[in-house]
Amino acid sequence: MGVEAGAQVARARALVVLRIRSRALAVALLPAAVAVILLAGALSGRLVGPGWDAARWFLTPVAVLVLLAAAGIALVVARARPAMSPTVPIAEEAAPDLYRMVRDLADRLEVPAPSAIALTPDCDSWLEDRTHPAHGPPPAEEHDDIAGAGKHAHRRHPVAPVLVIGSPFLWWMRVGELRAVLAPVVAGTGPSAHPDIAAARRFVRGLDAAVAVTSAPRRDPVSRAVLAGVGWVARLLLRSCRLHAAELERGVAAAAAERAQAVDYGLRIVAQEQVGLAYAGWDRLLTRVALPAWRMGRWPSRLDAGVVAALTELSRRDRLAEGFASRLGERPACDLLEEPGAVDESASLLAARLFHGGPAGPGPDWSPVDWSDYPEEVVDRKWRIDAARLHRVLDAMGVRPATGPAAPATGSPTLSRVLDHLTDPAGEGSLTQRCTDPSGDASLTHRSTDPSGDASLTHRSTEPSGGAPFPATPPEPPPPLDDDEEDLSGTTPRSANLAARLSTELGREEASAAPSPSASATAASTAASPAAGSPASPDPLALWDDRALPLFPLQPPRTARELLADHLTAMICCAAMDTAGATPGLDWLDGPTLLHNGERTADLAPKILTLIEEGDPTPLRAWLAELGIRPEKPVRLV
Repeated sequence: MGVEAGAQVARARALVVLRIRSRALAVALLPAAVAVILLAGALSGRLVGPGWDAARWFLTPVAVLVLLAAAGIALVVARARPAMSPTVPIAEEAAPDLYRMVRDLADRLEVPAPSAIALTPDCDSWLEDRTHPAHGPPPAEEHDDIAGAGKHAHRRHPVAPVLVIGSPFLWWMRVGELRAVLAPVVAGTGPSAHPDIAAARRFVRGLDAAVAVTSAPRRDPVSRAVLAGVGWVARLLLRSCRLHAAELERGVAAAAAERAQAVDYGLRIVAQEQVGLAYAGWDRLLTRVALPAWRMGRWPSRLDAGVVAALTELSRRDRLAEGFASRLGERPACDLLEEPGAVDESASLLAARLFHGGPAGPGPDWSPVDWSDYPEEVVDRKWRIDAARLHRVLDAMGVRPATGPAAPATGSPTLSRVLDHLTDPAGEGSLTQRCTDPSGDASLTHRSTDPSGDASLTHRSTEPSGGAPFPATPPEPPPPLDDDEEDLSGTTPRSANLAARLSTELGREEASAAPSPSASATAASTAASPAAGSPASPDPLALWDDRALPLFPLQPPRTARELLADHLTAMICCAAMDTAGATPGLDWLDGPTLLHNGERTADLAPKILTLIEEGDPTPLRAWLAELGIRPEKPVRLV
């Protein structure tokens, strides 16, 4: 360990953590030590008498119980599997240039090189200790070193941590920028190799893993009681170490930053700008582009390549980013990989699992999609599915097809049907007025002028939207709004009713089509195979609990108002494609978009909100007429 001030602070804090561990061990051994003294006094004839005998009879079983409890707690702490970040492992034969660059960087910093490299679908980089037996056996050369250590074979051989790199960095950054950004991270292997710091970290990670084990749900009351006691002790020790462990990590980070100042310091300042830019582009790509595809059971297989396209588009639009486009002529860091496409696919699949909760491997309902096929296979299909759902709900509500001289006689789905239904008739008012009017109907049920309607959403979902006769049963009542009531305040009663029904229908579909929380080990192994390491490497997807997927949800569930706006947008886009020759498109920064005559159309959101909140279709109809979209014409659904 170097002479940096941060390293000295980290070692001092590590010693404090180890002293806490020693004190806990001393407390556990204290009853046994007193019992041994009492027994030795009885054998020597010095501690005799009724009082000493009673103390021996009492303390001896207590000491045994305390020792057994301490041994059990120590066993749980030692065997509990520490948390490990889900990553895509990169074997050295899959990226020899990347490994060579990292080793050269470690030599310049005079620190041990990381033991392996892995990628994470996030804009961050860190060192991760994976020396726990549950994370896989150490490399073969480590066994040889231990075997040849002779009398020191019983000591723990230090293993360098794994370097985890954010996959967007490899595609957006240049080689020099990546090296500058990784310098402070790689410099952290120096303090990590110190025995005291390594031991303190192992102890804290073991306590954290033990708390996780004891917090898992158990059905056996005996095991619940035992693990409750173990968890109480582990939490007590963890609280005692928390402050010192945090200061330890701050000291290690300060020492690494100080050591890395001698390597590419000027370039690192420039590269940090690229870190923020990559984060903004990655977040926009996931939320605007990838999320709609994930919701449809498709996962873009080149997310990292999409970051480059998104940031290039940003540099074209934003004059502040003009200088960033010139960097594209330099060598990208992804050239350090032998098969960047395979690595990108594995990272894209892992991103879908972490941020959306998809299966571990491709399947009939979870297939990859290329960027060239995204408009047709994702955008067009998404709009038509949403439009079909909208008309199914209207069928269930008993809404009649559009009437008029230009309306189709077959009852086919049209945009006019939706617009006519959401148009607020005179005197109906907003949702707030309707709910507070003592003379009005307290429910949100649409008062249709025709008594006929559909009684079941499920029954109508199996029939086409148009052409089927309406049953003579009354429409089913709308679902209760509950949490969406506040969100739907200020809308018309018809909009609120339709939004609530759409939310219920979508919830039914998601519940019936919910995928299994975790895939089989075979599928997980297949998904990781393109970038997997040696055959002896454990499958990283099997080392973390995926029952709580998604681990990092991108967005909260859409509200009923947002669902209605999305479905109206989809219906309008379908009408534009079928009657005005518009085409689906992909905007790298905004996601699905409608192209008319090869150009992106204006934003529809204000006009749709006017229809939802005020029941006024005039702005929207004017926009439709301007683009030549005919709402009375039938629309093709899925």
